[in-house]
Amino acid sequence: MKRLSDERAKILFEKLSKYIGTNVKQLIDRPDGTYCFREHLDRVYYVSEKILKLSECFGHKKLICVGTCFGKFSKTNKLKFHITALYYLAPYAQYKVWVKSSFEQQFLYGNHIPKSGLGRITENAGQYQGVMVYNMNDLPLGFGVLARSTTECKTADPITTVCFHQSDIGEYIRSEDTLF
Repeated sequence: MKRLSDERAKILFEKLSKYIGTNVKQLIDRPDGTYCFREHLDRVYYVSEKILKLSECFGHKKLICVGTCFGKFSKTNKLKFHITALYYLAPYAQYKVWVKSSFEQQFLYGNHIPKSGLGRITENAGQYQGVMVYNMNDLPLGFGVLARSTTECKTADPITTVCFHQSDIGEYIRSEDTLF
């Protein structure tokens, strides 16, 4: 496990701030200890510093993973969050979208959210803002990016896409072979 380069750390923190804003500091300095981000085979892991020190006695090739996989860097150096990061990011989300129960299953199959499937939305969210998607019972379902701002959503047609799908908990089943 190696430290993120300055370039990749900048990409990671920009992406994190897109979803959780200034709460990134709370993600690292937690009451149960200090956490950090490490890279292994182009994947970014969120790991406790205590566990990280214990893992240093294993060789690079023998180590599969340590901590929780937050995402993967592509060959073009873009970061895509994995669904495994959802439960760590959801409590700190600035902007949220709630999906109606009738549209919940379609979102879990990877479809975008139209206005007719939108239950609620956080006020003052801008266009292309990163959001956490919840069901109406406040269970986190995945990540998304707003296609329209909150004010535009109020006047949009029912079939207009309001939120682009990024990742959902259905990925555990759909892509279990490539997730970790």
